[in-house]
Amino acid sequence: MANRAYASIWVRGFSEETLVQQWRAFLETVPFSKERPGFTEFVIRAVDATEAPILEQDLRSGEYGADVLAELAREHAHADCAYETQAFWDLWTWGESNGQWMLKSQPLSIVYYGGDFDDGVWKEQGHFLIDAGFEHFFTGHAGLLGFQQERKESVGHPEEANFVAVMSQPENLEAYQEKTRENIRKLYNWMQRIEAAVPVERVQLWSEGEENFEARMEEILASR
Repeated sequence: MANRAYASIWVRGFSEETLVQQWRAFLETVPFSKERPGFTEFVIRAVDATEAPILEQDLRSGEYGADVLAELAREHAHADCAYETQAFWDLWTWGESNGQWMLKSQPLSIVYYGGDFDDGVWKEQGHFLIDAGFEHFFTGHAGLLGFQQERKESVGHPEEANFVAVMSQPENLEAYQEKTRENIRKLYNWMQRIEAAVPVERVQLWSEGEENFEARMEEILASR
């Protein structure tokens, strides 16, 4: 399974009184996909992740925004709850079938942890945890991008091997660099909007495959 990319955001002044306000302000920053705007579901859990949800709302029937999710959360605004939602945003993706770059809607998820949920899991994960999608949207495949461009000597999957061969062409590699930079900039711009919307104490960008995900993205941004 492909590695995922995440953003953990810790905020100042969290309490049951500020919970709904911060939740709504955070959700208003989400850069929705043009083709698939709005949140697609909303789940509230109490105590810890092993407990059955106390609320599950399927929102795929309309373009539901932050105001709807804030009102749903207001009825269960407790420090021992976690609030989960999903949406889509647009990222540049290589189309294997047509050999073209496409700005395509990709799923993302957001969890907002109350201070007492799951024995204070927010201390490690952040008050807000974003699953931003596949890591390779921001770091590329097979070490092709950045200053080092240390390609894997062996690529196991035939589709990845074909992708590496296509990107060995200089013009294709240049386009790959730029499309990945655009994805990185979009992630960074979102983080800036979050910092302007809620009292952020700290942001950590991380992934399952990179030892230092943010440094890897900075390298790709800086390389030419």
